[in-house]
Amino acid sequence: MLIFRDEADEHLRAMSSGLLALEKTQAPDQRADIVETIFRDAHSLKGAARAVNLTPIESVCQPLESVFAALKNGRLDLSPSLFDLLHEAINALGRLLAAETPGAHQRSSVSALARRLDAASKGVKPDPAALDEPAASGVAHMQTMAPGLAPETVRISTIKLDAVMRQVEELLVPRLAATQRASELRATTAALAVWKKRRLDIQPALRTVGHVLSPETRETRQVDGRDGTVNGSIAGRREFARLFEYLDAEQLHMKVLEERLVRLTQSAEHDRRLLAGMTEVLQHDVKEMQLLPFASLLEILPRYARELAREQGKDVELVIQGGEIEIDRRILEAMKDPLIHLLRNGIDHGIEKPAVREARHKPPRGTITLAISQKDSGNAEVLVADDGAGIDAALVKASADRLAGGSAVNGERTGEQDALALIFASGVSTSPIITDVSGRGLGLAIVREKVDGLGGRIEVESQHDIGTAFRILLPLMLANFRGVIVRAGGQLFVIPAAHVERVTSVACKDVQTVENRETVSLGGHAVAMVRLSDVLALPRPREADPQADAMEAAVLGQGGVRIAFCIEEVLGEQEVLVKALGPQLARVRNVAGASVLGTGQVVLVLNVSDLLKSAVMHVAPPTPPDDQLTTGKPGRADKPSILVVEDSITSRSLLVGILESAGYRVTAAVDGIDGYTTLKTGAFDLVVSDVEMPRMDGFDFTARVRADKKLAQLPVVLVTALESREHRERGIDAGANAYIVKSSFDQSNLLEVIRRLL
Repeated sequence: MLIFRDEADEHLRAMSSGLLALEKTQAPDQRADIVETIFRDAHSLKGAARAVNLTPIESVCQPLESVFAALKNGRLDLSPSLFDLLHEAINALGRLLAAETPGAHQRSSVSALARRLDAASKGVKPDPAALDEPAASGVAHMQTMAPGLAPETVRISTIKLDAVMRQVEELLVPRLAATQRASELRATTAALAVWKKRRLDIQPALRTVGHVLSPETRETRQVDGRDGTVNGSIAGRREFARLFEYLDAEQLHMKVLEERLVRLTQSAEHDRRLLAGMTEVLQHDVKEMQLLPFASLLEILPRYARELAREQGKDVELVIQGGEIEIDRRILEAMKDPLIHLLRNGIDHGIEKPAVREARHKPPRGTITLAISQKDSGNAEVLVADDGAGIDAALVKASADRLAGGSAVNGERTGEQDALALIFASGVSTSPIITDVSGRGLGLAIVREKVDGLGGRIEVESQHDIGTAFRILLPLMLANFRGVIVRAGGQLFVIPAAHVERVTSVACKDVQTVENRETVSLGGHAVAMVRLSDVLALPRPREADPQADAMEAAVLGQGGVRIAFCIEEVLGEQEVLVKALGPQLARVRNVAGASVLGTGQVVLVLNVSDLLKSAVMHVAPPTPPDDQLTTGKPGRADKPSILVVEDSITSRSLLVGILESAGYRVTAAVDGIDGYTTLKTGAFDLVVSDVEMPRMDGFDFTARVRADKKLAQLPVVLVTALESREHRERGIDAGANAYIVKSSFDQSNLLEVIRRLL
């Protein structure tokens, strides 16, 4: 079955890419070749499904094959509705392949789809109303098809490959230990050499003392004349003789010991270099085994772009270039969501509707370009660009101001480029309404977080009415983790070197206080400064000198935020292996994991993103009292009040229960007129309303609220079963702040939207 799934997945990818290329291509000869290719894939998939007794897949492939046979023989012409039906069939096959056992509803859908395909193969035009998706409008095109298995290759489970990679990475621990042992041996050899030199310095003095004592002893014997004195002097001379013999012999032993230590140090150093070389080569080879062409990630994007463009009523062409460039599989997996976010952002926010584009003297079809190029031997650049409306810097600034801005640490941002950087702050969005597609301001924040986590960086360029371009610089392979070892609060920590901009000494006289925050001037810019021990809630060491003239500081930067963290000591930089803390400590603030140094000591690896957030909280002005935090409005000690407008008793009870459980005061109304009357007689912070209601629906209710001067700024959330593009646009026109579809309703989603709007 595993072999079948791999084979089926390849056939489905080829068929999906072929359909997208068929929509794009107009040349009859090229269309015929593509139809022939898809026809063969459908036939092969049908045979494979029959071999493993997967009847539902076979029942879809049979009429699908008939459609392409009719296209091949010229008995059937391509049309938008036929393309819609064929794409729906590919999607259905993908769902059947993912499902272990199709349910009754899925089997019914398969039968209905098979009948429509069979009818289409006989020349019956597909009914657009019967399709699962709205009418067509977006196309996509790739320069290169996803490659299949190359010659002399074998399939291997990614789980096994990851296990081998982890074992190879574990070799770093004995490698660091070997380095530490070699260093200790060198230190011991140096200490022995120092001791030997001191011994050689004092040996002549000892011999002098021995020669001086011998005459004195003889003189004492002659004066005293007692046998005991004579015997004592003779014993003294013998002891000195034995001491000189020992010193002469010790010199020989010291030389032998020193030679052994030198040989042992050389052997340890040789073993360290050998182990380091072998592990580096092995690690590089295993990493190369992880390389995949970028096209393997891009396979899902053309169809996604097509469906989203059609849903938005836009005409979009997705052009993909450079898919043959190979990059680490783990980076590809991590970049899947960011690229989807950027693509969705370009279609939803960037590309205008055809009528708007024509009014601006643009082609009605918008273009989104996704280009991958190799910048050097170790990095690749991913460009995601659209020829849409561009980013409105003023709207970005206004959205950031509503969230109290993301620039409190380094001062107020000015300039258009600084405003564009704010789009990566969580919660900043220029969308006029919150929907399931956009408006929450989380997408680009997630993109930056992912890119930063991979050791890359992202930049944005935008011109009004010309378009927007995101440039992402990524490593081709996940680099070995290097960390800066520092001491803070009397403990050792590792800070990821990728986020350490510089380590410097800060003169105490240069530290200034601005708005209750310590700052220091670095490179001509004022940078906020905090003590790492304070951020980590550790006591400052007693031996710290409060009168010191200077302090060590590590400047950390991420996403445009820079903060100088004062530390007690920098021990150096080295390669480290980060280990998770286990399920019990899966998420500890400011901590990314742990590592073992060459000495065997376990140290914590710090999370730079958390550190910066904690530092902002630490240096921020005092927070208002709890009674002012309840609603975000000063002086309000009561809970936020929400009006629920819903005609269905069941839905109304559900919404009231969810909101009351979340701590809100809730009032209910049965329709739009009742809701508007209730608003006029009470004070509310937000309204949650249905759309389809008697007497006054949600659209008219929202419009009336917006027309009332006293209620114009009141947030309105529409929760409805109407999910078409036309209804969402009508909600925007009416002035709703959020539009949530009941079919994908989730209470956490509703509560998150309400928290954002209050």
